[in-house]
Amino acid sequence: MTRIPLAAPVPATLADELAKRVYFVSDTITGFSLVRSGDEITAVDVTTRAAAGAVDPGELARKLHLVVANDVVGQRLVEPKVVWRAAAPGAVRDVFGELLAQGAATEAGEGQIALGEPVLSLMDHLDREIRALVMEEFGAREFRYPTLIPSDALRRTGYFESFPQLLMFVSRLHGDADAYRGFLDTIADGGDLSEGLRAHGGGFDHCLPPTMCFHTYHQYADRPLPSGSLVVTSRGKSFRHESRYSRSLERLWDFTIREIVFLGSPEFVLGARTRLMERTYALVESLGLGGRCEVAGDPFFLNDATAARAWSQRLLELKYELRLPLDGERDVAVGSFNYHEQLFGKSFGIRSSTDEAVFTGCAGFGLERFAYAFLCRHGVDPADWPAAVREAVAP
Repeated sequence: MTRIPLAAPVPATLADELAKRVYFVSDTITGFSLVRSGDEITAVDVTTRAAAGAVDPGELARKLHLVVANDVVGQRLVEPKVVWRAAAPGAVRDVFGELLAQGAATEAGEGQIALGEPVLSLMDHLDREIRALVMEEFGAREFRYPTLIPSDALRRTGYFESFPQLLMFVSRLHGDADAYRGFLDTIADGGDLSEGLRAHGGGFDHCLPPTMCFHTYHQYADRPLPSGSLVVTSRGKSFRHESRYSRSLERLWDFTIREIVFLGSPEFVLGARTRLMERTYALVESLGLGGRCEVAGDPFFLNDATAARAWSQRLLELKYELRLPLDGERDVAVGSFNYHEQLFGKSFGIRSSTDEAVFTGCAGFGLERFAYAFLCRHGVDPADWPAAVREAVAP
């Protein structure tokens, strides 16, 4: 274990902001703990991979100090503003071990969980409920998008600059007979796959999408909206490299999102977001779940304006998170409701009837997380679920 003293103490109120970034400091870090003194964090204890025996503590300290100075110390956090809260009767317990024991979940790799019944049917039911209220409330247009998104499209969103730590690119071998032959020769008899890919691969012109709404902005890019306002919904897989932060169904490298995108005037987008939030609260309560919705922020990383952007996002209440409990201490964000002002309207050239950049907002629901929170509240046996859910999922 290596103790890295911080250049200056970090207020304990910023502990979560520091903790969510430590693993991204270096891929040699396998574990860490924050060293506290009173109301301050004074150091970080880190463990590193044994194979990385030559890890230079000075280099680790340099990288950690860079992240702390750039992303953490400049943030001004206050107690999260809660805009909705509901209690539900009964205990909440983490049921991931039970899902593993009965074969309803299987750990397929870091950040990768294979799911079976009854989780699959529960996810589908929750998705149908969200989709139905979106169709009823907004008459949304629904699309099914490709898995891959062009790298140029993702770059227009600003994601590269904001969240480089979460990016997942797609590559392929060069389209050349010599490249194919060279690759086969490299991996023959158990040869190194990474070496073969580096020598004969390339073409990073597509990414795995970190969220579904980016497909929608790409779809309507560089043209006027077909109407004064528009609501689009979709369901698909999203991908974020969470490194060693992956944990059960809370933080997966690939997960399923039901997304709703609002495009139009600021009054339309903000009004639609509010209506969707209110309908969602009613849905959560009808499912017998307790939780809260609060002002939140995104994990901006190593951007020159990280601290200012994080503060502005919270101050202007651009993002709300719906959080549901998993046990007596932990909860998880199962949904978010976001307002982007004209950010994506400008970057994608989506114009209104008056030739101005449209305003946009979106809401996304992580179906694995939503189902997991439901199971932590009601248990893994459908016989114990609320009657309406039980009948819809397992009649």
